[in-house]
Amino acid sequence: MQNSGHAPTGKALRTVTGVFGLLAALAGVEHGLGEILQGPVAPDGPVFRSWPGNEAFEILDGEPAFTVLPDLLVSGVVTVAVAVVFGAWAVAGVHRRRGPLVLIGLALLLFAVGGGFGPPLLGIILGIGASRPAVPSRPPGPAARVMAKAWPWAMGAGVAGYLGLVPGTLVMHALRGTPPESVVYGLMAMAFGGVLLALAGARASNRLEAWHAAPSPRSRSGTST
Repeated sequence: MQNSGHAPTGKALRTVTGVFGLLAALAGVEHGLGEILQGPVAPDGPVFRSWPGNEAFEILDGEPAFTVLPDLLVSGVVTVAVAVVFGAWAVAGVHRRRGPLVLIGLALLLFAVGGGFGPPLLGIILGIGASRPAVPSRPPGPAARVMAKAWPWAMGAGVAGYLGLVPGTLVMHALRGTPPESVVYGLMAMAFGGVLLALAGARASNRLEAWHAAPSPRSRSGTST
C-alpha cells in the first residue's frame, strides 16, 4: 500500500528555515536603516542604493535595493516593519499549512518596499524549501541518509557565509581596508550554497522521520500477506 499525503514539518526543516529566516530579516532591517538615514527624500529611481557613499559598503555596491515607495524614509520604516514580520513568521509560522506561501509573499513584499535583492531571494528559497515533503513510499536511500545527517554542518557553513558578508566585510574594512572581491564572492557562494544544502538535508531528515513514523514496517514496504 502506497502512503500518500505530506509529512509534517520536522524539527530540522523548522530550524533551517528559522535560522536563515532570521538572517534574511536582519539583512532587511539593515537595508531599512540605511534608507531611514537618508531621510525623507525621493530615491534616484525604482532601483537605488541603501548605503550610498558609505566606504564600508562599497564592496557590496552600496547595497542596491528596489522600492515602489516614493520616499526613502517611508521605505526604510516599512522595510524594517516587514522584515520583522518576516523573521517572526519564519520562526513561528512557517510550519502552518499555508506557512511557506505566506513566507514567500512576505519576501516579495520585502523586495517591493526596499529590502534589497538578497534577503527577498533568500526568503523565496526558504519558502519553497519549507514546503512539506511528501511521505515516502519506500525507504530513503543512502544519499538521503547522508544528507539528513549533514544538514547541521551545511547550515553552519551558510550562517558563516552570511555573517561573513555582513557584518564580516564591514569589520574587515575597518581593520584592514576593503576586502578583495574574491573574498566577497566566496562568502556569497558559501552563504547560498550552505542554505541550499541545509534545506536539502533538512528535507531528507523530514522524509526519514515520516518513514519511521509510518504505521508499520509492513505498510512502509508495501507488502501484504
